[in-house]
Amino acid sequence: MKEHSKKLAILQQLSDGQFHSGEALGNHLKISRSAISKHISTIQDWGLLIYKIKGKGYALSTSIELLSSNKVIYKKLPEPVLLGVIDSTNQYLLNKMEDLESGQSCFAEYQTSGRGRRGRSWVSPFGSNIYFSLYWKLENGLAATMGLSLAVGIAVVNALEKLGCSNLKLKWPNDIYWNDKKLAGVLIELSAQSGGAAHVVIGVGINVDLDERFSNEIGQPWVDLKSILKKKNQRNKLANELLSSLHEVMLEFEKNGLSSFIERWKTLDNYMDKHIILQLGTTNIEGVCKGIDAQGAILLDINGNTTSFVGGEISIKKH
Repeated sequence: MKEHSKKLAILQQLSDGQFHSGEALGNHLKISRSAISKHISTIQDWGLLIYKIKGKGYALSTSIELLSSNKVIYKKLPEPVLLGVIDSTNQYLLNKMEDLESGQSCFAEYQTSGRGRRGRSWVSPFGSNIYFSLYWKLENGLAATMGLSLAVGIAVVNALEKLGCSNLKLKWPNDIYWNDKKLAGVLIELSAQSGGAAHVVIGVGINVDLDERFSNEIGQPWVDLKSILKKKNQRNKLANELLSSLHEVMLEFEKNGLSSFIERWKTLDNYMDKHIILQLGTTNIEGVCKGIDAQGAILLDINGNTTSFVGGEISIKKH
């Protein structure tokens, strides 16, 4: 983190979207203008577009809302760690898991190696989205994690609805959609030994204010919170709602498992009664989606027979 302290300080100044001269930035940070120029070059690799105009200085293409410990103030969980630049928020907590209190979380401004499901990368430009992870210890062990990603998806929907989003849907097992475009995703990583507690790290990525420049990298239809709400500066608000919603859902899940969430899932299922393809390794299975069972497995009606599947990836069958 320390290696990036000057860059983060520069971004604190530039976050207002106004022009700041190299001289003023250098004076503020007590470094030379050429050092400022070098830092700016690196910052541009973090997915930010920075204008440089002779006589005016540097400006971000748009203002950004940085996360602030004065604004992320949900009090019922351990205070979240706010990180500047990190490889991945999940990895940060996984590395510290043995020393963490259940409920410890972290947010990052930028991930160099953000992870999605099935080994994909998660596009993570600086200060544009929510990059969040939560550690939770489930005393009842590995069996108690069954269906957790589905409950977490509901928690993310609940948080987004608190901000004013509507028409949100869930894609089994862990994506949040708005009008058939991906808004958020969940990645759960866990560690458990036979007979012991399950140590769970829940990663959540939410598109908040994402530039169209990243469409090719994302490779699927996507949407961000700014487009839905027609509002900027929602990151700190969303961080608080996410902590609150996940806390509530995790306590309920700890007590009753997935059973408390199945009816809610059915109302949010983006693929219910639709003809879908389930890709399992190299095999494609076609059927009509019939929701989920008590363990969180997807139910497919295949020629009149309903079968459950615990893994794989679903997509709409194109006619």
